[in-house]
Amino acid sequence: MIQKCNHFVLLLLLVITVSIKSVAQKQEDTVVVKKSKLEKFNDFNAKAEALFKVIPVPIYGYTTEAGSIFGLAKSNVFNLSKKDTISKPSKIDGLVSSSTEGRVNVVASSQFFIKENKYQFLTYLFYQKQPQYIFGIGNDVTIDGIEQINFDRIKFYSNNLMQIKKNLYVGIPIEFANYWNIEIPSDSFLYEQNISGIEGGYDVGTGLSGLYDTRLNPYNPQQGVYCLSSLVFHPHFLGSTYQFTNFILDMRKYYNPWLKHIIALQAYTSNAFGDTPFYDLSMMGGSDRMRGYYQGGYRDKALIDSQIEYRAPIWNIFGVVGFFGTGRVFSGYRDLSFEKWRFSYGGGLRVMVDSKHKTNLRVDFGFGEGGSLKGTYISFGEAF
Repeated sequence: MIQKCNHFVLLLLLVITVSIKSVAQKQEDTVVVKKSKLEKFNDFNAKAEALFKVIPVPIYGYTTEAGSIFGLAKSNVFNLSKKDTISKPSKIDGLVSSSTEGRVNVVASSQFFIKENKYQFLTYLFYQKQPQYIFGIGNDVTIDGIEQINFDRIKFYSNNLMQIKKNLYVGIPIEFANYWNIEIPSDSFLYEQNISGIEGGYDVGTGLSGLYDTRLNPYNPQQGVYCLSSLVFHPHFLGSTYQFTNFILDMRKYYNPWLKHIIALQAYTSNAFGDTPFYDLSMMGGSDRMRGYYQGGYRDKALIDSQIEYRAPIWNIFGVVGFFGTGRVFSGYRDLSFEKWRFSYGGGLRVMVDSKHKTNLRVDFGFGEGGSLKGTYISFGEAF
């Protein structure tokens, strides 16, 4: 009887062992299949990246003022010299787009780092034909007073920076712009208040700038500090139609609390002094700050805004962000008030299109004024 029991136990153990091996084999097969799918995705992504470096990407966006936006965008991040292993990678961007509300944009921009980061050159050149919406001048205006203004403009800007100490630069900004074909409603407040700029004209300016930048990757910062200050004069003797001065201060800080999660902070202010045309006033909103607001719907001589953004990876090349911002315009720093600050919020998707330089394609959805204002923004690199 005992021998029969022993035979039974041995048989039972044999069955259990075979079952365990069978389950383990199935799990191994499943892992192999999963790895195979991941490898296939990585192979596809590598081919897509190689293709992305050659051909432009079709884009679609939406903003309240422009309607649906269709276009082609191109972005390339690269090292200018193989011998220079210290310089940060350089970048060239291009965009051609038009919208259902008649906007046309042609933009080319670049950022070059040369001679072991000793020199930086930031430039952009664009042509715009666009109807623009404006609520008025000041922070107390409302969307009920919206006016549509049409104009053409071409603008060139270059900030040429030289390193004087590690991470610290001084530079000379240069600016040229022309505004023409300006169409303003005959009953516009711009005529009633005799606001500068209604005849269009030229901006020709230069000045001084300073930059402190400890970021390792300027296109997808993971840590460090960025602080840019610029003062640009537009005197008559250089050819400016209106004599005025623009000041900006842009401060950013990045934290990496755990893994690849990033907390990014930005505080920004600008102020225009002198006879500033309405199209050069400080403007709230756009694709980078206070996302969701018309760029220029709220405008005045001075502006302060700030934002916080949380960036989190999801899987492989994909990530998500959430952001919140606040800001307002005012007539000058002496008139700064802590009342009627406006808020923006939203989120977005990130897709890494250049794994070597960690550069993302970003798609953001921004909202303001309780959601009545909104915008969809597609671009390369982070908002800040």
